[in-house]
Amino acid sequence: MKMKIPLLYTSILYICAFVLFLEWLYPVNVIGDVNNLTVFILFTIFCFFISMLQVKWYISMPLKGFGLLFIINSLFLMHPLFSRLWFDQLLMEISFNINVLFSQQWYELTPLFRSVLFLLLIWLMSYLLHYWFIVMKRIFLFVLLTIIYITVLDTFTIYEADAAIVRTFVVSFVALGMTNFFKEIDREAIRFSWLKKSPIWVVPLITIVLFSTLIGFAAPKFDPQWPDPVPFLKSTAENAGSSDTGTGVNKVGYGNNDSRLGGSFVQDYTPVFQAAANDDHYWRVETKDVYTGKGWEKSQDPQYQLQQNNEISLETFADSVETEEFTTTLDFQGNNNMEKLIYPYGIRGVETTQNVGLMLDSRFGEIRTELEGNGLRLNNYTITYERPSFAIDELRKVSDEDPASLNERYTQLPDSLPDRVGELAAEVTAEDDNRYDKARSLESYFGRNGFVYQISDVPVPNENQDYVDQFLFDSKAGYCDNYSTSMIVMLRSLDIPARWVKGFTSGEVVEEGENQDSYDIYEVTNANAHSWVEVYFPDKGWVPFEPTQGFPNMAEFHFNSDSTSENDDEYEAPETESEQERLPEDNETETPSSTDNTSNFEVNWWYVLIGLTVIFLFTFIIYRTRFRWKTAYLNMKIKNKGDAKTYQNAYHHLLKVLAHNGFPKDADQTLREYSKRIDSLYGSNTMKRLTSHYERILYKNELDTKEIVNLRQLWKNLIKRIMA
Repeated sequence: MKMKIPLLYTSILYICAFVLFLEWLYPVNVIGDVNNLTVFILFTIFCFFISMLQVKWYISMPLKGFGLLFIINSLFLMHPLFSRLWFDQLLMEISFNINVLFSQQWYELTPLFRSVLFLLLIWLMSYLLHYWFIVMKRIFLFVLLTIIYITVLDTFTIYEADAAIVRTFVVSFVALGMTNFFKEIDREAIRFSWLKKSPIWVVPLITIVLFSTLIGFAAPKFDPQWPDPVPFLKSTAENAGSSDTGTGVNKVGYGNNDSRLGGSFVQDYTPVFQAAANDDHYWRVETKDVYTGKGWEKSQDPQYQLQQNNEISLETFADSVETEEFTTTLDFQGNNNMEKLIYPYGIRGVETTQNVGLMLDSRFGEIRTELEGNGLRLNNYTITYERPSFAIDELRKVSDEDPASLNERYTQLPDSLPDRVGELAAEVTAEDDNRYDKARSLESYFGRNGFVYQISDVPVPNENQDYVDQFLFDSKAGYCDNYSTSMIVMLRSLDIPARWVKGFTSGEVVEEGENQDSYDIYEVTNANAHSWVEVYFPDKGWVPFEPTQGFPNMAEFHFNSDSTSENDDEYEAPETESEQERLPEDNETETPSSTDNTSNFEVNWWYVLIGLTVIFLFTFIIYRTRFRWKTAYLNMKIKNKGDAKTYQNAYHHLLKVLAHNGFPKDADQTLREYSKRIDSLYGSNTMKRLTSHYERILYKNELDTKEIVNLRQLWKNLIKRIMA
């Protein structure tokens, strides 16, 4: 006789299936264009909960269908439910998408239709996983497919699956152990009643899972034995470390083409070079001056001049700026594709063992390394530089009279720039009376107004949309290119000269110097590629600013005067919450801290989720204990009335309890045969007496009120034994 597994244990197994299925959903929000993943997860919980309760199909289908309709109506349909306009809109959507399907124009499918397909897939999976996990108890294939799915996404997309792999392993191990245990229960026809009294069978399963997980964490791990396939697959389409396309998902790194910015990128920690230096600072490569509305270009082709004796005559700041002389040595790692010099602010000279010419384009700050007219990649070189320290009180006193040629070039903006960008800049700086404070206000604006640093799901502006306008007013989410470009455009709208700078952040210290006179060793990777802002101050030169959330300004500032204002103190101690809580400052692709600006919509969804969880839990408890509630109700009813109909209902309830606990009546069995079978299991004659009285009522219409009083207690005791 096949034993029926109690709902408690099938529910645990089905919850494992639900958790594994969620691992298929989580990446969708990262690699796909899905804005309402929370809604789909709630629908998943709803469908799996109904399937877990094993509700009849004629009840579950309308419930799930109503849930699907409710979601689609809430997200996409604007008219009252079941109104004439509602039906018109729905029929129009159906007609349009059917035509698209027949014409095979898949990208034209509407969001409503795509969401319906996605919800139907979730609906179907809730049924299939119940069948695979509970009915067939064959789950290995789904577990294997889940692991393959996660590992492929982790390798070839921006999705980070470290935690997902651990979750999948633990849940899969538990589910596999339970299914094999249940198969043995069926094979040996073991009753489940002893499990409630002896739950010791769970201990070995939990022990093995925890032990295996701990061993996995604690055991030494080999370095990757195979080379990363992603760079190899992409090498034919792009240069190593470039992110030139600006659309889709790119690989982070230093690139040359910045004409179309935007889009997500994949982190790449491939080392570029190591530097021996006394302190951390920006590594500069070049600047760009023309903002097109989509990205950055140069106003003219570079004009290189050979630097004599490897002395660099690049003036980014005036002689009146205080400086301190340092040296740094760069040692490039692996495949070096840089035919340009990477240098700190204040570069004065370069020493290298290779016979190379240094070609400077002073207009854009680009230094090419050439040999006989061809670009040459240097393996290492030493730079002498004078690190500047800008006096804030002096920057506040500079005039607003810029050289005419410089002003025209570095305040350029496209005619298509929306007016609201300039209006926002004027509003942010309304209380500032000097150039420095205006730059500082714009620099800190993003940290005070809910902007988020992220590298995934970063939109690309469409044909009629401005890159800065989209970031400031629509997405409010992006990385260094979004922040730096937006600050520059806002500065230019105020007629303040500013330019876009590209290079690297300082990198991560991999070896500390033994004393103050020795160098720290910094490792700079593709992930440290960065862009920032330079603002022009008359008589002082170009001063760097850092608007990107979570990144400090690595330039040095000080005060010459004894008195400092309140704003001065704020500069010494970063004022924004994101700066105080940022992750390591040397790695741009490390996600900086999030803000505390939680929208009402998100809070409401949390309330909805908590409310639904409470309702589901309450419903589950009621459903789980339904036989006990009905037993108590019928017991009281027999005691008070004791009529024939009540006794018949009590007897039918007893049959349902027996069937639910693994002892159903066979179709070809008589009630007497069935009662003998039950009495043999429990070593009594209770079922025979109850059945005999039931048959007398059913066939002879005989009712013994006095005997029912005794039978009520026997009936109650038998149900307790069955449900024990």
